[in-house]
Amino acid sequence: MCGSELHSLPEGVQRVSRVLQDAGHPHSPRMLDDACRTAQQAADALGISVGQIAKSIIFRRKSDDVAVLVITSGDKRVDEKKVDALIGKTGRADAEFVKARTGFTIGGVSPVGHATKPVVLIDRELFRFEDIWAAAGHPHAVFQLRPQDLETLTGAPVADVV
Repeated sequence: MCGSELHSLPEGVQRVSRVLQDAGHPHSPRMLDDACRTAQQAADALGISVGQIAKSIIFRRKSDDVAVLVITSGDKRVDEKKVDALIGKTGRADAEFVKARTGFTIGGVSPVGHATKPVVLIDRELFRFEDIWAAAGHPHAVFQLRPQDLETLTGAPVADVV
């Protein structure tokens, strides 16, 4: 994607696309016809297993009000106690906090291209799959990657957080 194609995309998708291009990532964001605000909706739209969706969950670290991004498989539930043990006590992040810290709305939070750099953890369950898909900055946008690409793109550690 380049030039006018990029400028016709929503701002959040443009930000994600630039990060992917700068990193030499082979897959550009793809716009879907319908919104995919949940992992199941995204999996259905792509014709893949819900586990192949890399869902981005945002928490608020209580000690410093920093956004904490946990990227996990769409078929798993984050264990907040495991997250807290790794990075300090967290709490729920409301839609206003998510938008302010990430620049994305809930349902379109990408693992990359955040407005403010979050603390990031990647759940090891994603490594069950060769290819996964993540939100690309908008509820209609996704991009393909490998779990190893998440490590490269985010610089984040892989942990047991489910």
